Amino acid sequence: MIEELDRLFDLAFVRAPANSYIDCVSTNPDNNKIDVSLARKQHRQYVSILRECGVKVVEMPPLEAFPDSVFMQDPALLGRSRAIMSRFGEVKRRGEEIAFAEELSKSDITISKVEYVSHPATLEGGDVVITENGLFVGESGRTNSAGIKQLAAYICGQSVTPVKTTLLHLLCGCSYLTDREMLIAPGLLDTLSFPGFRFITIPEEEIYACDSLYVGDRKVMIPSGFPKTAMKLKRAGYKPIEVEMSEFHKGDGGVTCLSSPMYKLF
Repeated sequence: MIEELDRLFDLAFVRAPANSYIDCVSTNPDNNKIDVSLARKQHRQYVSILRECGVKVVEMPPLEAFPDSVFMQDPALLGRSRAIMSRFGEVKRRGEEIAFAEELSKSDITISKVEYVSHPATLEGGDVVITENGLFVGESGRTNSAGIKQLAAYICGQSVTPVKTTLLHLLCGCSYLTDREMLIAPGLLDTLSFPGFRFITIPEEEIYACDSLYVGDRKVMIPSGFPKTAMKLKRAGYKPIEVEMSEFHKGDGGVTCLSSPMYKLF
């Protein structure tokens, strides 16, 4: 049984958007309107909020060769002194995980074990919902069943449960808060996929707010401009912190996408 934790991580890696971010892989119809200067400003706000909430933030340099590399959640899953490096389902992003692994090896953060998801498996961090009661992994267009099986083999002492989804990533439709409570869009995901949890449901018109990040002490980072979600969180005893995300929304990214936490659970 995993000890109940208020926040599942105290350290997170981030990477500011490169100039090439305008060429990111995105289905958003406004992806050709990305303002990189504004994206950098929003990223700085994001980092400041993390630090204000007591999270140690390690900033990695921009990677011009990888337009999507600001979305640090995807290339790896980090645990206590270990790393599981992804294999992207999106072929254009392959190589980000190698760059990140090389940076980790040169950093002051102790990583004693590095494992790689290998062919034919694919696994992207945006498909992994981490809770004290196991990992839930989206079997999506980006993560396949072989990737989920490899992850389960690498993770010790944690259950790994597949969740079939048509979403880009599982975290587009849900995110974990604390104390067995989740944000979820029931129109996109079946709550029965997460037995034993309580849910704060997100209205259809605010689905983007499903991708939110719990940062401890009942504080939740949510994208700005979603008043119904903010009110629901307040009524449930949470403290929503709004962060501007317009330029990352255009790139198909959400709040959790911008950081790679080092989790305490594995």
